[in-house]
Formats: sequence, structure tokens, C-alpha cells
Amino acid sequence: MAPENATQVTEFVFIGVSDLPELQIPLFLLFLVIYGLTVTENLGIITLTRVDSRLQTPMYFFLRHLAIINFSNSTVIAPKMLVNFLVSKKTTSYYECATQLGAFLVFIVAEVFMLAVMAYDRYVAICNPLLYMVVVSHRICLLLVSLTYLYSFSTAVVVSSCVFSVSYCASNVINHFYCDSVPLLALSCSDTYIPETVVFISAATNILFSMTIVLVSYFNIVLSILRMSSSEGRKKAFSTCASHMTAVTVFYGTLLFMYLQPRSSHSLDTDKMASVFYTLIIPMLNPMIYSLRNKDVKAALRRFMEDLCCSLKSLQF
Repeated sequence: MAPENATQVTEFVFIGVSDLPELQIPLFLLFLVIYGLTVTENLGIITLTRVDSRLQTPMYFFLRHLAIINFSNSTVIAPKMLVNFLVSKKTTSYYECATQLGAFLVFIVAEVFMLAVMAYDRYVAICNPLLYMVVVSHRICLLLVSLTYLYSFSTAVVVSSCVFSVSYCASNVINHFYCDSVPLLALSCSDTYIPETVVFISAATNILFSMTIVLVSYFNIVLSILRMSSSEGRKKAFSTCASHMTAVTVFYGTLLFMYLQPRSSHSLDTDKMASVFYTLIIPMLNPMIYSLRNKDVKAALRRFMEDLCCSLKSLQF
């Protein structure tokens, strides 16, 4: 909803990660490094899983889309955040704020369900290996990814519309470093019961539904692994799931802490630190988690670098 009169807020001011002047440059340098690593690592995963013929499987198809989501989510937040470290007045317009919230919701909801899709993929691969390429065919992969993006976009439209359906006519100072639903609603000068309820139900439903898929998938995976007679087979099966389990634990743990607290115990400063973790740190860590423990990705990277070096040498002669 657009501003309707002179008292309506037309811009918001961020407090940022910290309002201490002496920390602005050190924090800028820190998050510049983090964002640079995030971009490099995720673009690397996207490139490798696209060009390497040995990584054309459902697992790496989903990993590529997780990297796209991580890259996009960080890019929605980090550039504006970095600029704000260098300016005295950290402002954003009403419509820019609404756009940032909507884009953030698209990618955070997409990540929630992409991790669930990846857990289902591992369940089929380990519990029904003979049917894997039938159950998780290319058409099914495209369908699962398309539904993930469609649902996340629909959720973002509904939630962001509710958040911006209320009036903002008093304070315009957001105790955050980007436009998020909870700190925005804390500024409203009208009744926020309905949008707060929508935000809570949406967050709780998305997290619990996707977590159920993850937990059921891994419960069956563990049972299947324990039934294996070969210790080498058990070790290999566990190693293929270890990276995803690590990423899932870190991501869902942070989200549960962030969104499912009672309002009475909500601390915006604590939420800010949790937000730094899942909007900037996790997108940087995910490529490391999935590549450092993955022989296929490391081998693909070696082949890619060798081909690149050969191409550069041929250009010189």
C-alpha cells in the first residue's frame, strides 16, 4: 500500500548491524569479504554443476538451485548493507523496502523447501537406489524446483502485502540492517494483529512442513543404512548425507530460533545476529560444506581448472 497522506512514512532509516561509528569500517571490510566469498563460491558451484558432464545428476541439479538461491538471497541483502556502512544516513525508500522484503521472502522460503527436496532426493537414492532415476527423473526435478519457486513467490506476495497493508506514520527507524517483517511491524501505528498472525503462521507452517519432510527422509535413511551388512556401504551412505545434514541443522536451527520465539521474549538485537547468520554466513558456508566433503565436486573443480589453464595457454600461442 502506498503512502496516502503527509503523515505516512515515505522512507525508512536502518540502525544497521551496529550504530557505533568506530565499527562501521571494520564491519564493512568483514562483510565485504563474506559477500565476496559467497558470490565466488556459489557461482563456482553453479558453473561446475552446469558444465561438468559427471555432475549431471538430480543431486547436483538441486545443489545448483540451492547455490542460485543462496547467491540471490545474499545479493538482496548485502550490497545495500555494505553501502550503509559507508554513509551517515542509512535510508531506504518505502517502495525499495517493500521490494527488498518481497525478494528476501522469495529466496528464504525457496531455501527452506529446496533443502527438503534435497533430503527427499537422498532418501530415494539410498532407500530405493534401483528406482532412483525413475522416481527422481529430470521431469520430476524440474517440477519440484518449479513448485518451490512458485510457492515461495506466492508466499512472498501474501506476506509482504500484509506487512505493508498497515500504516507507518510514527517512527521510521528500523532496528535492523534490512527490511524484515518483524522489525517493520514493530514500527506500525495501526493494529498489526492480522499481519503478525499471517507472518507467524506462514513461518511456522513452512518450517514445520519442510522439517517434517527432512526428518522423515533422514529417519528412513538412517534405518536403511543400519540394515546394510557392509560397513563400507554404511560409511559411503553416511558420507553422501553428511554435508546435507550439516547444512540442514545449521539453517533450520537458526530459523527456529529466529521466528518461533514468543513475542514477549523477542529481542530485535538478538534477531539481528541470527539474521546475519542465515542471510550472509550460511550462504557462504553452504558451498564449503557441500564441496569440501564431496570428492565429485573437488574432482570437477580440478578438471575445470585444468581445462581453463589449457585454454589460456592455447590463447597465448
